[in-house]
Amino acid sequence: MRIQSVRGMSDILPDQVGAWRYLEQIVQRIFSAYGLTQIRTPIVEDTELFARSIGNVTDIVEKEMYTFEDRSGDSLTLRPELTAGVVRAAIEHGLLHNQTQRLWYQGQAFRHERPQKGRYRQFHQIGVECFGIADALMDAELIEITDQIWKELGIRDCVTLQINSIGSTEARAKYRTALIDFLAAHKDQLDRDSLARLERSPLRVLDSKNDSTQALLRSAPSLMDYLTEADREHFDLLRRALKDADIGFAVNPLLVRGLDYYSRTVFEWTTEALGSQGTICGGGRYDGLVDHLGGKSTPGVGFALGMERVVLLMEALAVIPDTYRTQADVYLMPQKQACEEAIRKLARLLRQEFPSLRVLTHIGGGSLKSQLKRADKSGALFGLIIGQSELESGHIVCKPLRGGEQETLSEAGLLKRMSILRDS
Repeated sequence: MRIQSVRGMSDILPDQVGAWRYLEQIVQRIFSAYGLTQIRTPIVEDTELFARSIGNVTDIVEKEMYTFEDRSGDSLTLRPELTAGVVRAAIEHGLLHNQTQRLWYQGQAFRHERPQKGRYRQFHQIGVECFGIADALMDAELIEITDQIWKELGIRDCVTLQINSIGSTEARAKYRTALIDFLAAHKDQLDRDSLARLERSPLRVLDSKNDSTQALLRSAPSLMDYLTEADREHFDLLRRALKDADIGFAVNPLLVRGLDYYSRTVFEWTTEALGSQGTICGGGRYDGLVDHLGGKSTPGVGFALGMERVVLLMEALAVIPDTYRTQADVYLMPQKQACEEAIRKLARLLRQEFPSLRVLTHIGGGSLKSQLKRADKSGALFGLIIGQSELESGHIVCKPLRGGEQETLSEAGLLKRMSILRDS
């Protein structure tokens, strides 16, 4: 019996990897432009890290985590998200002592939930976490970074930004009481999930996708009415900064986070092009998390984007450049065994002169016709051919594979031709 991949943990095949590589390169270049530095944390962490950061009474901890005991009897967990590990590393290695940090990460996370398009048991995130800066301008800069990512990927017109302020711990405590009173008086109108959330994390009821619950919430108390003056100033500064950066947004008063250490700014980028899995990026401020995990109280704010969903959106909009879908730029073909050394020498020269040029050499013989078929399948723009006559004259046949006239060139002429290709 053949062994297959674990359900919900997908292979990323060669013809798909180009889209991922394109996303990664765009994101990493933008992160570098904003002065962010990378951090890499383990896939496996102590289970207590997530029990404390996410909460014991959440679905993630109770139902979705991949948790096991190792041979020493320690309870370990495959990370269900990456923020907690970054905070743990920052505390453990003294990265937050009298300094600010602007960190980015990329990696896999794991949740045991029902697989569907855009939602997997092994999934990939790219994110940013910034520590030591309480100013709303930091929140705005993170949103500006995401806005720049969407623009450079060519998907900005198909995503929308929603923002909200969930206020300080003081404001949420007062609002929580008012919301519980309201919801308790209308229990008969709540869906099953919302009833469970009412007992555990009442603010999460605001995030319900149930139509009847959403209709009820239209007459519920508004969190905005409970914000402190400092909360309002923070949110006003965020909105002004986004307007100054010409970033459109909508204020969504039902956009919340259910855990107490979150504060003030929350935001999400959504799209209607992916059906029910429409959130491609989410973020917010978590000024209480470092303290919650045992560090000295430190403000924090961050975001994470789901790579699978962003790639799905890129594919749906056909914005992935052809060069990321192909294997080579030039394909080198020897027509006789005696020409193989000349082909290998030419390949080494091209790779040396043009490090970014993708050079693929044909190995294994075959007729010119069969070699040209492979060259075409590789996606190369040019086929370079050396036969007996070219070997004797020191020339190379340069055959355009996507239209154009075939040329016979000297080595110097070929280098000039490839230089034009590189610069185009």
